[in-house]
Amino acid sequence: MKFRKLANEELDRLDIEEFKASDKFPVVLVLDNIRSLNNIGSIFRTADAFRVERIYLCGITAQPPHRDIQKTALGATESVDWEYAEDVLKVLKDLNATHKLVAVEQTENAVLLTDFIPEKRDRLALIFGNEVKGIQQEAIDLCDTVVEIPQKGTKHSFNIAVSVGISLWDIFTKTRG
Repeated sequence: MKFRKLANEELDRLDIEEFKASDKFPVVLVLDNIRSLNNIGSIFRTADAFRVERIYLCGITAQPPHRDIQKTALGATESVDWEYAEDVLKVLKDLNATHKLVAVEQTENAVLLTDFIPEKRDRLALIFGNEVKGIQQEAIDLCDTVVEIPQKGTKHSFNIAVSVGISLWDIFTKTRG
């Protein structure tokens, strides 16, 4: 069997208007106090790939348009709906009425992501925190559950953009399969 790389025009991708009108994966991302503009751009790009409903940018998290976000987002800031809110706690309290709040963090009693089985009908809000400090405890206290991505190496965490990608892929495969 031979494999020929496909040209971009053969990938049958949606344009922005089609993306906006399409059914979305029932997940929102809440990014609280993310420092790296490149991480933010990468998360937008991953959110586009999975067609997430929305991204909430909270606290010190920068917002588009910004050159360093755009560099890694490759236009995904135009396709993915997003909004800025200074107070992550208010966002989580508002989302609690419609979404199951899931922190992705290392805590006591966290469920390993591999063991986390969301209901297919659940709308999820995945919360990710600062690259160094993680999710603030007050936000964790508002969550329905906490999931931890299993790790076997010497480091204590993944890059946040990698964590978003791993989490979305895992949940997508469990709920869309």
